[in-house]
Amino acid sequence: MAEKTFSILITTKNRLKDLKFTLKKINHLVERDDVECIICDDGSTDDTYEFIKENCPKVQLIHNKKSRGLIYSRNRLLNLTTAKYPISLDDDAHFISKTPLENIENYFKENTSCGVIACRIFWGKNKPTTINSNDKPKIVKGFVGCGHVWNMKAWNSTPSYPDWFIFYGEEDFAAFQLFKKGWEVHYVPEILVHHRVDIKARKKEKDYRLRLRRSLRSGWYLYFLFYPWQLIPKKFIYTLWIQLKLKVFKGDFKAFIAILQALGDVLINLPRLFRNSNRLTNKEFLEFSKLPDAKLYWTPEDLEN
Repeated sequence: MAEKTFSILITTKNRLKDLKFTLKKINHLVERDDVECIICDDGSTDDTYEFIKENCPKVQLIHNKKSRGLIYSRNRLLNLTTAKYPISLDDDAHFISKTPLENIENYFKENTSCGVIACRIFWGKNKPTTINSNDKPKIVKGFVGCGHVWNMKAWNSTPSYPDWFIFYGEEDFAAFQLFKKGWEVHYVPEILVHHRVDIKARKKEKDYRLRLRRSLRSGWYLYFLFYPWQLIPKKFIYTLWIQLKLKVFKGDFKAFIAILQALGDVLINLPRLFRNSNRLTNKEFLEFSKLPDAKLYWTPEDLEN
């Protein structure tokens, strides 16, 4: 089989309704001869595997019989494809720009040092009122998982995502590794993804404490993996204080439990963190720090009047 130019990679677990909507929205892309679509079903119990197998002949399907986590599944997908440009989409995200694949290919060809394209992402249950933006492409520190594109040469030159993170932090891990190898992450607003998520409602969801625990610990993991030694204590103490000040001292008991659990996770994983460190020099860290932060959210209000 000839090598594909694009590979749309989706990890899913027990979100068949969202996945059906996504597949409907990207079907015109999946049908193209230069595109493959691979879905990893991470141990779903809602008949996701059966539905895709019976109804989606153009989709390649892999299956974790037992759930192994988002990051493990993304590694499986990225290590399976041989396409030039693997595209990671969440099962509740789809493109709404008109020619995303052409934009991707052209951008990589014109920017040979770009290892990952960070798409412009609109978060919300309903589609945005406009897709226009005054944002310009720029080199940034990182990217967000629900909509980004790898240059396969960059993926093959850096370590795979750390599946022991389980959830959160893998994109920042990759961004540090890319920087160490001389690759760049580019925010490309021309490529717009709709992530169909209500951010404000997440705090009320049952997994709020788990998400906060994994988010905190992944940030602390990154300090021990990549930061110069002398900066770690200050950064660690500062982020801990901010969490206590903004959440715990305001009565968020769930956050307090999540913080304690995250601290325990860091202690347990210290040997692994030291073993896998790829620390930036002071000069590299200063250079990296000067880059703009990852552009995580876009709304139509960002437009200049």
